[in-house]
Amino acid sequence: MNAPISIARVDEIAEGRGKAFDVGEKRITVFQVDGRLHAIDDACPHAGASLAKGYLEDGNVGYPWHYAEFGLATGKHRHAPSTCGVAVYPVTVTDGPTHMEVA
Repeated sequence: MNAPISIARVDEIAEGRGKAFDVGEKRITVFQVDGRLHAIDDACPHAGASLAKGYLEDGNVGYPWHYAEFGLATGKHRHAPSTCGVAVYPVTVTDGPTHMEVA
């Protein structure tokens, strides 16, 4: 993804939660943590679980099947069973605080 793509209103993402969106050919999850938005690939590279359903802790998301964790800001995996990270995408809020774009 190169050009920003509008995907949702900011108020669609609850604080401390994630929500998955189809963006082109990718599925991306956007999390809101402490008022900041983070966008990462939705699927865990270990077994394909949706990260949108994961738990959030200390700036990381853990996926619900085997508890691998990924940094929201970096996408890097924190520990096994995953051996690689996920892609992260910049999020820009446009049209006031009501709309977001993912690039």
